[in-house]
Amino acid sequence: MADAEFSDALHPLASPGYGKRSAPQQEARGRQDFAHLPAREAAIAAYIDRLPDGSDISVKTLAKQLPYGQCALRTALNRIQRAGHLRRGRECLGGKWVTRTWFSRTPRDSRWWAAFQQGDVPKESAGPRRSRAYILLAALGRTNSALSLSHVECRALMPLVEEWFERDADEESVLRALTAGLPQSVHHPAGLVRRRLTDKLPPPPVRRTPAPPRILECGTCGAPGYTDTLQDGDCGPCRGEYPERRTESGVLPAAQVRSRVAEIRGRMHDVRA
Repeated sequence: MADAEFSDALHPLASPGYGKRSAPQQEARGRQDFAHLPAREAAIAAYIDRLPDGSDISVKTLAKQLPYGQCALRTALNRIQRAGHLRRGRECLGGKWVTRTWFSRTPRDSRWWAAFQQGDVPKESAGPRRSRAYILLAALGRTNSALSLSHVECRALMPLVEEWFERDADEESVLRALTAGLPQSVHHPAGLVRRRLTDKLPPPPVRRTPAPPRILECGTCGAPGYTDTLQDGDCGPCRGEYPERRTESGVLPAAQVRSRVAEIRGRMHDVRA
């Protein structure tokens, strides 16, 4: 990996409550996580990925830790953002808005980040890739040969296992429920697995604390954005849209800036209330 020379041992933390925050539902770390990025961006992304939450990942601080200048880092971070790994914004905690930079090892599209802003992260799609549930069911036969299942049976039983995972059960808990106290002979493995997954389903977890209010910001101009206006982390004007809303210098008119700020402050007031 291009980032092998970068040591994160002495990277400073941001002020309490600020700095890097890891996005949820990330895949396990692997050697090809950032292979789709150019070499410099891949090295920087891998470095940030290794940093603990709360680390200061501002351009100024990164420039002191990595062999790149602030201009190069700013360009690289914008590319990492457009690739779906990073978003900047603010989050309301205890009535106070703090600056956040969310990082995801797994690249996310704009639709996922919009749902994240609303505190409603979409569930991962099973898709063509094998899910946790499928892998567990397909491996049952290696745990106990009496529970060998076909591909079709695994696909049919996947939703039941996924419901266990949604109730905070881990693989070990599911395997224990399926394999403990088996009869001497199992005539219909899929039927037995279905029955146990249904009868032993754990209760729903205690409701978690709602996600704090968040506002994502444009990665180029820093303007707060609504969920339907940020694409790849940038607002419409910074993507070249709505040119009539900008002056020749590329800056929003003062009256329009004041109007947008007032609108955002109104939303913040509503959240605090």
